[in-house]
Amino acid sequence: MAEDGRRADGEDRGPGAAYGGFAVMEGLLEKLKLLDYEEQVLAKHNSAKSLSRHYFVSSPHIGSNPGEQFYLFTITAAWLINTAGRPFPEPLEYDEPTTTVSNILAELRAFGVKVDFPPSKLKSGSGEHVCFVLDRLAEEALKRTGFSFRRPKYPTETTEEESIVEDDAELTLSRAEEEAIEADDDEDVLDLDTLKLQTSEPEGALRADDAPESAGDAAEWNLEVERVLTQLRVSTRTHNKQWRSHLEQMHQHNQAISSLTEDSKSFLTRLQQDLSKAVEKVSSREKYISKQLEPLIQEYRSVRARLQQEQERYQQTNARVMEKRLELREVSEGIATSAEISDEVKKIEQEIKDRDSSMSDGAPVVRIRRSLTRLKQEVVQMDVRTGVVQHALLLSRLKEKSNMTRDMLATNIT
Repeated sequence: MAEDGRRADGEDRGPGAAYGGFAVMEGLLEKLKLLDYEEQVLAKHNSAKSLSRHYFVSSPHIGSNPGEQFYLFTITAAWLINTAGRPFPEPLEYDEPTTTVSNILAELRAFGVKVDFPPSKLKSGSGEHVCFVLDRLAEEALKRTGFSFRRPKYPTETTEEESIVEDDAELTLSRAEEEAIEADDDEDVLDLDTLKLQTSEPEGALRADDAPESAGDAAEWNLEVERVLTQLRVSTRTHNKQWRSHLEQMHQHNQAISSLTEDSKSFLTRLQQDLSKAVEKVSSREKYISKQLEPLIQEYRSVRARLQQEQERYQQTNARVMEKRLELREVSEGIATSAEISDEVKKIEQEIKDRDSSMSDGAPVVRIRRSLTRLKQEVVQMDVRTGVVQHALLLSRLKEKSNMTRDMLATNIT
């Protein structure tokens, strides 16, 4: 179960592989609860809080404390190894992490578990490898204690049969519909006996001799009879269930269809004849036109072939023209560069000529000599001025010295 949630480093991971550690950690926590880890581990080490569902899972969405997680991992692993029946010293907080992890993996291999990852994967105290190690050790501890998971037994539920009660309103409605249909069927059949009894003279009726004479005219009676004659007619309603009416309708429709079929058949026959004649005319006209246009078609084909040849020649000529244009552009660029080179050569020649003329001309030398003579004169003048200034400075110092001597003598005398 733990190996299913674990993935090797080089194995292809699916989209849900990143969340496999969460499922392994939840199963591990249930196993630790079965082993009573809160009393056996947390209470002995004065740990106030129990492990969360995803304590040893490495995820950026969960806060981590590597030191605390590694310490809890080592003491939990040591307790599980001891519970599984193998002696293992409880690691201390300041022990070497590499040694502790190597010893835990050695004990895990002793249980027959294949370990294909380095011990450095466990130094962080969290991650899928930490969950894998603790999960396998928890399984070994549960085997040692004799605990095994069983399939859940679901209780069988008995479903009570619901009694279906017919609605009285529906029954009444269906009965009313049946009675209405029967009444309609009865109304369709005329009761001749009843009509005879109604038209026959009843007992106690007035005889012709005893009947009172009418004061009206016979013409007025005829008009009245014609007016009410439509209301005295007996009409029978046909019902949908009468197959005789349906049969008569079918015969009528059949006769109408047969009559229409004969008319349409004759019309379609004439239309077919007209269309066949038109097709024959079109085909004969097409043959005549094709015969008349045969030389033109041949000429068109030959002209089209020549056109294709001319197009190919045009493409070839156009390609050669493009090549010549490129060559012309290169030549023009070469001419431009040669013109620039000739201009530069002319400039260099002019500079050489100017330098030669300046070197052969003595005017600069004369100007240099004049400048040197002027500089010498200025140097002599500066020397004279310097001597005058030094003499004046010496006289001022001597004068100050004599004044100081006179003042000192005057002070001594007084």
